[in-house]
Amino acid sequence: MIYIPENYKPKLSVYETQRAIDFIKRTFQTNLAYELNLRRVSAPLFVAENSGLNDNLNGYERPVSFDIPAVGANVQVVHSLAKWKRLALKRYDFYVGKGLYTDMNAIRRDEDTDNLHSVYVDQWDWEKVIDREMRTEEYLKMTVKGIVRAIYDTNEVLKREFPALSCNISRDVTFVTTQELEDLYPTLTGKEREHAFVKEHPTTFLMKIGGKLKSGKPHDGRAPDYDDWELNGDLILWNDVLGSSIELSSMGIRVDAESLDRQLKEAGCDDRRELPFHKMLLNDELPLTMGGGIGQSRLCMLMMQTAHIGEVQVSIWDPETVAACDKAGIMLL
Repeated sequence: MIYIPENYKPKLSVYETQRAIDFIKRTFQTNLAYELNLRRVSAPLFVAENSGLNDNLNGYERPVSFDIPAVGANVQVVHSLAKWKRLALKRYDFYVGKGLYTDMNAIRRDEDTDNLHSVYVDQWDWEKVIDREMRTEEYLKMTVKGIVRAIYDTNEVLKREFPALSCNISRDVTFVTTQELEDLYPTLTGKEREHAFVKEHPTTFLMKIGGKLKSGKPHDGRAPDYDDWELNGDLILWNDVLGSSIELSSMGIRVDAESLDRQLKEAGCDDRRELPFHKMLLNDELPLTMGGGIGQSRLCMLMMQTAHIGEVQVSIWDPETVAACDKAGIMLL
């Protein structure tokens, strides 16, 4: 369902839009690498179907699959690189405190498209090696603050380069748990709680996503085999153009053998224990890590104050969306 803000007009021409997208992506990834001590690496577009490396997301999304006759394998286009990155850190000999980032491109065929969602996903995926002592809520919060500094600094430089832009981003992060949100807004849905809270706290990190709350339901779905549900969260900012919250990043400290065992049981996914990646985790053969993804198009549309994600990325849209955007003078790339 598309929403067109009243009297909305793009801040930049199509040509300037392309310049701004390039400026944001180059500037932000430099800032992110500095804040988190990351090195850029190349990453796959698809992985072997039987590797267990694809991200299951909420568990119901169907990956795009195809066969490669030349190598005799069936493969899946990635949903994200949450698991691949951890294996890469081991293979590439990264050390504690050092990490990687990469451009992640995915196809999520079952995504419900709207102003913020597309079947094409582009994000910076990042992952870094940590040790046992760093698997704490304090270290998670410190990392979140570093990401927010990278976002804030990029936005401030962008506004100097493109004076027509006026997005304000707060660098003061409010940390809240999913249970605290449920206690505050017991009659609202998960997304409604996020909107209500982030409207008052425009830079929010929502923690502990995946496990069941006191109501017996989780705040939102989260795969059991990458984030530790006690040490993860979403970075959510307020979007003035749309008058709603916008999730920019899903991240967390990754599962160790103990938390993976617990979460596989809770999610009813014990069959995954036999997959190669999961066997390595359960046998403590992979480094302890933390990581996440940061939406490239979402960051661009927030800073550039666009109303639709199709203004900053190329994708496929339904006829109603195309017609509504055309009528409102919104050019979909």
